[in-house]
Amino acid sequence: MNGSGGPIRVVVVDDQPLIRAGFAMVLAAQSDIEVVGEAENGADALKLLAGTAADVVIMDIRMPVMDGVEATRRLSGLASAPRVLVLTTFDTDEDAFAALQAGASGFLLKNTPPEDVVTAIRVVAAGESVVAPRVTRQLLDRFAGKLAPSARHDERLDQLTTREREVLELVAEGLSNTEIASRLFIAEATVKTHLGKILTKLDLRDRVQAVIFAYDSGLVSPAD
Repeated sequence: MNGSGGPIRVVVVDDQPLIRAGFAMVLAAQSDIEVVGEAENGADALKLLAGTAADVVIMDIRMPVMDGVEATRRLSGLASAPRVLVLTTFDTDEDAFAALQAGASGFLLKNTPPEDVVTAIRVVAAGESVVAPRVTRQLLDRFAGKLAPSARHDERLDQLTTREREVLELVAEGLSNTEIASRLFIAEATVKTHLGKILTKLDLRDRVQAVIFAYDSGLVSPAD
């Protein structure tokens, strides 16, 4: 459900009509999900979303006119932007990494089973990410040369307590909440509380963005 208590509003963006139709058919069977629009490229998606409220956008990466990475980047800069799930062929795809940097909350492989697509939409709509912590770390390590850490101290880090910085570092290392709790000898619920405060203080949308911030700010590096 979205914030208003209604169904999760989804827009499907893909240049292949059969893929759009397939998603629409799968999602139409869900009582808590509603497809509110379709688009065949990123530019059309932006036009559609300018007048259509949506909670989640399923975004293909490789499309004519405007690709999914650029469309995601533009969407993420908007107030009350929908969360984006990008579609990719391989989980080590450089474009998947670029989409995460652009603001996507996760990615789906094009061969993802229908039931997993539905679950992913619900997870993202609830404010979580659908990229496993270790996969995020592996993606960032793989394409570390494309990261551009800040040359100076990022002042936003000063907002964090010592414990919150520790939690952020461990999140960036690819540890799950359970693993972080074990490492720091605290309750898992406490880890979730710390992570929530980190996201609020740094104005980040989810765990994936927290990991990318940790790299971009220089808090952690691939060498760590």
